[in-house]
Amino acid sequence: MVKLPIYMDNHATTPMDPRVLDAMMPFFTNQFGNAASRNHKFGWEAEEAVEEGRKQVAALIGADPREIVFTSGATESDNLAVKGAAWMYREKGDHIITCVTEHKAILDTCKHLEKEGFRITFLPVDGKGMVDLDDLCKAITAKTILVSIMTANNEVGVIQEIKQIGKIARERGVLFHTDAVQAAGKIPFNVNEMNVDLASLSAHKIYGPKGAGALYVRRRNPRVLLTPIIDGGGHERGMRSGTLNVTGIVGFGKAAQIAREELPRESAEMLRLREKLRTTLERELDEVYINGDLDKRLPGNLNMSFAYVEGESLLMGINDIAVSSGSACTSASLEPSYVLKALGVGEDLAHTSIRFGIGRFNTEEEVDYVANRVIDVVRRLRELSPLYEMAKEGIDLKSVHWATEA
Repeated sequence: MVKLPIYMDNHATTPMDPRVLDAMMPFFTNQFGNAASRNHKFGWEAEEAVEEGRKQVAALIGADPREIVFTSGATESDNLAVKGAAWMYREKGDHIITCVTEHKAILDTCKHLEKEGFRITFLPVDGKGMVDLDDLCKAITAKTILVSIMTANNEVGVIQEIKQIGKIARERGVLFHTDAVQAAGKIPFNVNEMNVDLASLSAHKIYGPKGAGALYVRRRNPRVLLTPIIDGGGHERGMRSGTLNVTGIVGFGKAAQIAREELPRESAEMLRLREKLRTTLERELDEVYINGDLDKRLPGNLNMSFAYVEGESLLMGINDIAVSSGSACTSASLEPSYVLKALGVGEDLAHTSIRFGIGRFNTEEEVDYVANRVIDVVRRLRELSPLYEMAKEGIDLKSVHWATEA
């Protein structure tokens, strides 16, 4: 018996693993010390717990523990990486390269820097969501100080050629930052193998607590320096001041350890369930389209458009399933996803897209239920759609001139 509602929005956040909560619990009560308190047992215990968490997070991405800077989450990590590098190396150059499908934490940070006089190049992507490496090479100038390209996209799950991008940046003497929030713990990700200088991470995407994040900052070859964006106390080797979230860091560390140990098995299982969902939907429904590269994508990601079905209506029809729509409802309008638009997906299809995020705790029974529920609702909505009926009759809807009232 499937328990409702079903959670299948694991790119937005993940439920906390019970093993993570067990590790955190003592630090809510008895072991409540401040990791910066060096004069008594409570502080020593807290500092020891933080350093253990630092080792666990570092091990997940093949880093040295001294290269991990704890933050409040991925948005702060992205801001620290991009602004910190921009401000630190401003005398060297004023040019930053990123991509149009980045998370808003990168795009809005870059737009903020534009107002300070920095020049930003927003690289386009192809129809599968991939950055063209030739475009990247051509964009780099003598004034380029940073390239920031996310490892895996949060909407369509597309995995970029991070190793090659890092190699290009390294050869040109440019720092390379990647938002690895959706990738780390779900696919193999090693900062040294992939030529990464800065990497943003988040606990709540890997079954850890919200409010805990990290930034990997390379110490050697090259040594990366950052101007802090938060001052006061000089915590985290001066890069991020503020009392450390000991409980969150303990949870982050445990989540990272579990993700590293279980990655091969878990990744294979999520891919199996994802493919079962995809093939079932494609077998039972016509006019469905995969958004983004199917092969180079996160194992648990399925972003699919259902033609002639409005995304919000579909979401309402499957309100016992937690998924995301490709449309973002604002107070005044219904705008399609900027990521899908960048892929060249037309507004009609962009408005019909659903992002399924399969995670650690999803079962095969849940996948079966979701597939059958979606199929049923899509068929029902299409029965109400005159556009679907016209398309089935062979009418080219793009050539239709719709009459409007005078």
